[in-house]
Amino acid sequence: MNDRAVDILLVEDDRRLADLTAQYFRQNGLTVSLESRGDHAIARFVAERPRAVLLDLMLPGADGLSVCRELRHIFDGPILIFTARDSDIDQVIGLEAGADDYVAKPVDPMVLLARTRALLRRVEGNAAVKHGVGDTVFGGLRISEAAQNVWLDGEDVEFTTQEFELLCLLAKHAGTVLSRETIFRNLRGIEYDGLDRSIDGRISKLRRKLKDSASTPTRIKTIWGKGYLLVPDAWGDPA
Repeated sequence: MNDRAVDILLVEDDRRLADLTAQYFRQNGLTVSLESRGDHAIARFVAERPRAVLLDLMLPGADGLSVCRELRHIFDGPILIFTARDSDIDQVIGLEAGADDYVAKPVDPMVLLARTRALLRRVEGNAAVKHGVGDTVFGGLRISEAAQNVWLDGEDVEFTTQEFELLCLLAKHAGTVLSRETIFRNLRGIEYDGLDRSIDGRISKLRRKLKDSASTPTRIKTIWGKGYLLVPDAWGDPA
């Protein structure tokens, strides 16, 4: 397991809702940390430095608006407020307190995930496009590890965390064949058992999302008996 920062800090005192939401986010490739008290939220944020904060308004210890205002002094990333209080004035107050988005309960986890990812893309993706610091570029493919974003021919491509980590590993070794053993050691910290085919599945998904041929791939090649190869000059001209 890698030591990358937590993706989401979810501050919610309804344990059942928090567990269900966290489970759904984790199933979709995001790491989630849970906090049930408003007066503990800032300390948890400082300790874990998540990429985004999902924040209920009605919390024990300190209300969500107070937490949001305090977070804004130390965090410029996405803050999404979700609450059962859905009046217009509550939304205005929440946004003026520094939130980037406001979702009223009850909310489908699929919708909450989509809104969260949209915030991450907008806030982090725009920063990466502006600064371009540390980006990896092969023609029309741009990978930003800092923003956890990928663009192909100028368009944002959405990946799960596991898919993104595999793409980054291939990109760092572009032009070199990586065996399944090497990939397993780097991404999972364990030795390959010779049976697990999860990496093959992720490669297939990468090809589909990066518009590579499934039958005759030219961008991420299978080198039979050896492993996988990202071809650095197979991505066309930059957009």
